[in-house]
Amino acid sequence: MCRWIWCPLLLPLLLLLVMTEVEAQVENRVIFLPGTFQNVSVSQNETVQAIVSRIPPEVAFITVQFHTQHHNATLSYTRVPDLGLSLTAVDAGLLSALQPGQSALSMFLSSLDGDPVAGTGVILPYTSTDPVPGACNTEFNLDIDPNVYIHYNLYETTIRFAPANLGYERGEDPPACDESIEPNTRWRLQYDIYQYFLPENDLSERSLFRSIQDVADVRGMTLNGKRVMTLFSTDKSTAVFNSIPGQGVIYSVVVRDPLQHTSASYVPVHTYACSFASTLDGCQTLGKISTKVFFTIIGLAGLFVCFFGHRFFKIELFCMGFSFAAFFFFVLITRTTQLQYDICLALSAVIGVVGGVLLVMSWWRFGSVMACIVVVGLMLGFLLASIILFTPLGDLDVFRRSDAVFWVTFCCIMVIVPLFFVRWPREGNIITCGVVGAYAVVLAINAYISTSLSYITLNILKRFLNNNFTAMFTDVPFQTIDYAMITVWVVLGVGGIVLQLYRERSRPFFPPSPYLMWLQERERRKTNVLDPSHHFPSLPNRILARARQLTKRSESAGEHTPLLL
Repeated sequence: MCRWIWCPLLLPLLLLLVMTEVEAQVENRVIFLPGTFQNVSVSQNETVQAIVSRIPPEVAFITVQFHTQHHNATLSYTRVPDLGLSLTAVDAGLLSALQPGQSALSMFLSSLDGDPVAGTGVILPYTSTDPVPGACNTEFNLDIDPNVYIHYNLYETTIRFAPANLGYERGEDPPACDESIEPNTRWRLQYDIYQYFLPENDLSERSLFRSIQDVADVRGMTLNGKRVMTLFSTDKSTAVFNSIPGQGVIYSVVVRDPLQHTSASYVPVHTYACSFASTLDGCQTLGKISTKVFFTIIGLAGLFVCFFGHRFFKIELFCMGFSFAAFFFFVLITRTTQLQYDICLALSAVIGVVGGVLLVMSWWRFGSVMACIVVVGLMLGFLLASIILFTPLGDLDVFRRSDAVFWVTFCCIMVIVPLFFVRWPREGNIITCGVVGAYAVVLAINAYISTSLSYITLNILKRFLNNNFTAMFTDVPFQTIDYAMITVWVVLGVGGIVLQLYRERSRPFFPPSPYLMWLQERERRKTNVLDPSHHFPSLPNRILARARQLTKRSESAGEHTPLLL
């Protein structure tokens, strides 16, 4: 009897619980349409079900991508992530081969760290003739891994990916990966490596998501990205690039089937070559105070040298000697010690001051203008060689595969420049003041607003400090700020050169050595008896006379003889 009394009361309660559960599942469900981007927010300790519907029957497999800016998200085949069935990354992707008659599937998004995650996702469909990205994976955890894995440090950014396989119909077994290397196997596939730069100095999430949407598929990447290299199936599936801290870059791989004339895209991956979580030298706080102070002083000195370097020859020599010695010893200290960056920079600055003083003193003592001009010419040669190898010429295979060829070419360009100074010493010195001084101003501006022109010399410094830098691509973005800085560089350089050539046109080529002038003046005083300075006592005699005056008792000026009566 009691049972029949409680049943009507329990039925509405059970119905309420079921409705609540259904409503929660609906709230944690996102519907994706193939080829359409969808923004998704994953709350704390929440799992979102990504449902793909309306899959056409001609689609043989699909890739699911989900991208965040810097928080890891977990994309998995099952509600509970498991090893081999899920991937945790800021750029995560999974590939699903479809069965006959299948028109929908679901995957799951969650936050491994328990923090809220917001990102954008997309579903890309492919047919049976398209190659399958990552289907011949033997290195990573997933059975089929369409992801590009990225690793960066201060010098280089490395990407890796798993080889692809040929496409196949729904329900069929995939072709064997390594049974043979015949043209009808996956060994005919080719891999195009693409690079896409985000807007400079833009670390916003909106800019990243907009760029991801532009290059997520094959068509978008081929239109907007830059193809930097092509790998064959016999090559190692890895590529190395130059790290640019604070600059957003998206890398992607497009696998092509030259026989079927089809292609498929791996999941694009992005990096800023810096950490958003670090409170020191993070992406938001790039640029140490010591670096800003150092390059601000360098920029002010460069501005002075650009317009007045030849007129104030001693200051110019000090600046050139400082730059030469500071650069050389920074490389030496960094390669041979484990000192912190600020200490290395301070020691390099101190040694640079010593180098500048030594160069000035060598001119002051020996009066050899040509010896000093050679050092000045080497500075211009260094900058000119850096500019030439900063162009796409520096990414030629002959320079990337051989460190010796690169340095021989660099040194030849660097040494040729001072040879022109032998014939035109004053003009060469003024040109050096204008070009190098204006570039120092650009470096000072770069300490506050990041520009790509700093990598003209920074790439050379990285090659000095990193033994494996030769193999990487050194592409950097050229955007509006870079063209503005080129204009500043050209205007300052040309203005300084023209001004100094006009002002120095009627003056002696170089000022005489102060020490040689002093020797000539001393010799003139010895031989010219009519010169009043000839009778002027020497410095030791003047010091001795002064000492005697201090020790001798002074006598009064009164009368000392007895009075006459």
